Amino acid sequence: MNADEAALREAMIGAFVELDARELNRGSSGNLSHRCGEGLLITPTGMGAGEIEPADLVWLDFDGTRRGRLAPSSEWHFHAALYRARPELNAVVHTHATHATALACLRRELPAFHYMVAVAGGDSVRCAPYHLFGTEALSHAVVEAMRERKACLLATHGAVSAAGTLREAMRVMIELESLCRSYLAALAVGAPGILSPQEMAEVIEKFRGYGQGPVAAA
Repeated sequence: MNADEAALREAMIGAFVELDARELNRGSSGNLSHRCGEGLLITPTGMGAGEIEPADLVWLDFDGTRRGRLAPSSEWHFHAALYRARPELNAVVHTHATHATALACLRRELPAFHYMVAVAGGDSVRCAPYHLFGTEALSHAVVEAMRERKACLLATHGAVSAAGTLREAMRVMIELESLCRSYLAALAVGAPGILSPQEMAEVIEKFRGYGQGPVAAA
């Protein structure tokens, strides 16, 4: 194992622990992965954040051939499918976060009720149809729901985010859970207003230049 992989493993464990601390996962629910060489590193199946050490992360190639003593998350199929379909993605996060999962159990997408929905890359967060976990059918559904997006809901299951960096994938997942909580609260009172495609396009364009850009040398 080289130094880069060792550092990546440490970062992944830190992120997995953070998901648990934020109550986006509980026990052994959820998983995360990161592109690594000609394959990916993923959390092992059936282990919670308090149990996993960096060495426990499982390396797989994109067809599922593994290296290591532990079995990978049963959801490795859709992680690998996203990396195959989307070369720009380097990190995938899957949670059973309470509010995102509640909306997913209603089998409803998250519409543009708030401009921050654009953090997922579009004017909605789609909900993939239900398929049994760990199946190729679910993988195909996730790839389709994530088309031109950084997140999706999984009907009667949970949520997925993905991005070019682990930090960004985590940020999207954290924001998605907050948005789902706000949307469900709004629905309890009435039907929230929905931003138009044009309004959301303006938000998405503005997001392209948002944040701390490169600092010019003095």
